[in-house]
Amino acid sequence: MHQPLAAEYAPSTRPDADTAVLLHGLGGWTHNWAALVDRLRPSVHCLALDLPGFGRSAPPPDGLVSVRCQAAAVARHLDRTGHRRVHLVGNSLGGLAALHLAAHRPELVSTLTLVSPVLPALPPPQALRVSLLALPGAPRLYARLQSARSPARQLDDLYDLIYADPSRVGAAQRATEQRERLRRAELPYSTDMVAEGVRALVRAHLPRPAEAPAWRQARLVTAPTLLVYGRDDRLVPFRTAARAYAAFRDVRLLTLPDAGHVAMQERPDAVATAFRAMLAEPGRSRTARGARGGTPHPAGPSG
Repeated sequence: MHQPLAAEYAPSTRPDADTAVLLHGLGGWTHNWAALVDRLRPSVHCLALDLPGFGRSAPPPDGLVSVRCQAAAVARHLDRTGHRRVHLVGNSLGGLAALHLAAHRPELVSTLTLVSPVLPALPPPQALRVSLLALPGAPRLYARLQSARSPARQLDDLYDLIYADPSRVGAAQRATEQRERLRRAELPYSTDMVAEGVRALVRAHLPRPAEAPAWRQARLVTAPTLLVYGRDDRLVPFRTAARAYAAFRDVRLLTLPDAGHVAMQERPDAVATAFRAMLAEPGRSRTARGARGGTPHPAGPSG
């Protein structure tokens, strides 16, 4: 029996607005979108979901995580709640789930925004170290190592990994995320779910990155797509941005200097501006490759 997903809903100041659905990355939760939601609410209703096994959503019945199953859980939630033609936004692992959904359930998706999606490519050293968590026995060792670190040190390590500049994390955000880490530490499945998420990402890179399903799915997406990449991302190689731009049919690219893996948290104003620009485009449903120019635009490289 599939459990419903935990969700945070922030209604727009416009009752007739469309809905944006937000999917967090590996080990994340709905709060990852708080800064972006504050900036999007004048334009859209915002529905942030906790993927199965993360945040406050129950783990999958079989305890396994895959991109396909995460996407299916989101689709069930949208079907059950009657959402159609949403603006789907995903970060990292959530970006792969959003991509899968846009490729296979196009009737659900009006636009697609991917923030540092983990599209198959040769990963940087930091990502390779994270991938070791997929090895047998690694989750237990990881849990022991984490228990020896204070919650504050665990957060410092996380921020160093996902932010270009961890000093951007405010005291209120840090306090909220530290409370969440303490809550998760009491859950018997928490470490296993992170390890399963890593395995899902490793599987998504197989057989060979050039032939992986995610790249084929990118070519299937007909929805207008916004790609967001941080130039200082330690987990997703920035060189992937050019290939991703070439893979989607109707696409615009936002590249952000001095931003890491979670641009929606580090640079929410820039991400919100690019998102709103996509929604405001005339003829937003264009799907022909010729609808875009030969260089990244209109979101373009931004300072």
